[in-house]
Amino acid sequence: MAKKEAKEEEKAAASLAEPRTNPSVEDTGMVRNSLTLSPPKPSWFTPGRLLVIFCFINLLNYVDRGTIASNGVNGSPKNCSANGTCTPGTGIQGDFDLNNFQDGVLSSAFMVGLLVASPIFASLARSVNPFRLIGVGLTVWTLAVVGCGFSFSFWMIAICRMLVGVGEASFISLAAPFIDDNAPVAKKTAWLGVFYMCLPSGYAIGYVYGGWVGHYNWRYAFWGEAILMFPFAVLGFVMKPLQLKGFAPAESKKAFTDIEIAFPEAQGDTHCSSEE
Repeated sequence: MAKKEAKEEEKAAASLAEPRTNPSVEDTGMVRNSLTLSPPKPSWFTPGRLLVIFCFINLLNYVDRGTIASNGVNGSPKNCSANGTCTPGTGIQGDFDLNNFQDGVLSSAFMVGLLVASPIFASLARSVNPFRLIGVGLTVWTLAVVGCGFSFSFWMIAICRMLVGVGEASFISLAAPFIDDNAPVAKKTAWLGVFYMCLPSGYAIGYVYGGWVGHYNWRYAFWGEAILMFPFAVLGFVMKPLQLKGFAPAESKKAFTDIEIAFPEAQGDTHCSSEE
């Protein structure tokens, strides 16, 4: 009798020692990981296409910076000699009769929007698809550049330049992570190098572009930039968006919510185990 009781106690101890697993909890976790970490790629997507698109957008951003600083667009102020002979100003400085301080503010005004909006777009990426945020930013950029071309005063063009910075912020803060996620591992550094090579290249092209177009009218330079950027702003809303790794798309969040509803006991067991 004592031996029988001892065997039963050993069986009970062994059953308590065995790890308890809840299949529903494991299945739910697997579904969560598959939905969150492996979002489907849209049909248009290839890593090479993404790099080309982002490089062109980045190039345009910096072409704009070089353009507004070029002699053809920025121009020169009105100048009067000692004998009273005056030569009219050219470009933005001539049209708005800017002093040196105003001219400096105009060239750096975009930084205000860029610095304010960059952390905002970065934080919004947790709740809004980052690819769509880039589309929003490019739309703001395009409209702001058009506004620069239609400006009739210093303050109007200064505000438009700040909005250019706001539009640029979405792309600057989110484009590099997309490239880092999708570039081949062996070529990741090279791809990022190509992307950032567009910064000085864009500046240089902007000086040449602004000098050439400004020969006709400095406003045409901004309108030309807007025309080139407009298709990419539209594509940011029309194309099926990419998703950054680690950020679950909205449909995946909905699917996981449905799973939690279907397996409420799994959620309860997970909560209890965390308390233990």
